[in-house]
Amino acid sequence: MSAPPNEPHRVWAGVHAVCEAASLEERPALCVVIHDVAPATWPDCLRLSQAVREVADIPLTWLVVPRWHGSAARLPAVEAALGGLLADGHELALHGYTHLDTAAPASTWRSRFLRSVYTEGEGEFAALGVDEARRRMALGLAWFDERGWPVDGFVAPAWLLGAGAWEALRGHPFVYTTTWSHFHCLMPAGHHAALLSPSLVYAARNRTGRIVTPPAASMLAWLLRDAPLVRLALHPRDAHHPALLRHAQKLIEHLLQSRAALTKAGFAHQWLAATSTAPNTRPATSASAPAPHSSADSHSAADRRAR
Repeated sequence: MSAPPNEPHRVWAGVHAVCEAASLEERPALCVVIHDVAPATWPDCLRLSQAVREVADIPLTWLVVPRWHGSAARLPAVEAALGGLLADGHELALHGYTHLDTAAPASTWRSRFLRSVYTEGEGEFAALGVDEARRRMALGLAWFDERGWPVDGFVAPAWLLGAGAWEALRGHPFVYTTTWSHFHCLMPAGHHAALLSPSLVYAARNRTGRIVTPPAASMLAWLLRDAPLVRLALHPRDAHHPALLRHAQKLIEHLLQSRAALTKAGFAHQWLAATSTAPNTRPATSASAPAPHSSADSHSAADRRAR
C-alpha cells in the first residue's frame, strides 16, 4: 500500500532497529482504539467497548473530543466513567478539539475530496495554520488538565494533519501521534521516528463500505502478521451494524493469539524504552519529520474514514 502524499515513502532512520530490539523481549502489540468519544456518541462507544469485552478484557485507547461539533455540554456521568476507565488501565487521548473542519475551503480537487467526502467535513486539523492548530491543541490539553487526566497522545480527526498541525505538535508534550498509515513516536529532544502501521478500519457509512471493508481489514491484518504493531480503529457508527461488530470480535480474538494488547501510550513508551537501550539506534531528528505537500496530510483513499 503506497504511503500517503505527505509522509515519506520510507520508514525513518532507527525504526527498524527499534522494533527489532523490542521484538526480542516483547510480543508484538495490538492496539484497539475507540474514536470520537464524546457525550453525544457515548452510548455507541459503550456498545463498542462491550463488544470488545465479550472477547477479552483488554486495555483500550479512547480518543476523546473535548468540544464535539462545538458543543460545550458536560455530562458528569460520562466524565466519571472516563475517569474510571483511566483508573482501570485504559488510555484517554486527545482527538482534536471540535472534530469539525472550519478552515478555508480546499484549493485542490484532492483536498476537497478528502476533506468533504471521506471525512464528511470533520478533518479538523487538515488545513489549520500553525497558530490555530497550536491554540486548539492547548485548549484540548487544558480541558484534560481540568479533569486531572494525563494525556500522552494526540490523534487528529480523520487522521488528517496539515503542515500547521505538524508544526504545532512540536510545541506540545505529546509522546505520540498517529496517522492512518503510521505510528509516530515524538521522542525527547526533538527526535521523531515513525513506524508503518496501517490502521484496520471499517467504512460503516454505506452498504458498499460495510461489505468491502471487513475482508479488507482481515487481509491487512494478514499482511501485517509479522509487524510489531497492529491497530484496530472502531468508530461510533460501527456500533449500529452487528455484522461489523462480529467481524471486529473475531479479528480481535485472532490477533490476541499472537499479540499483547496495549494502549497506544503503552506501545509508545515500550518503543521509547527500546530506543534507549537498542545498540546503534539513532532515531531521525525532527528535521526528518513529514514535510507536508498539501493541506490534507497523512491520508490516502484507503483511510476508510467515510463511514
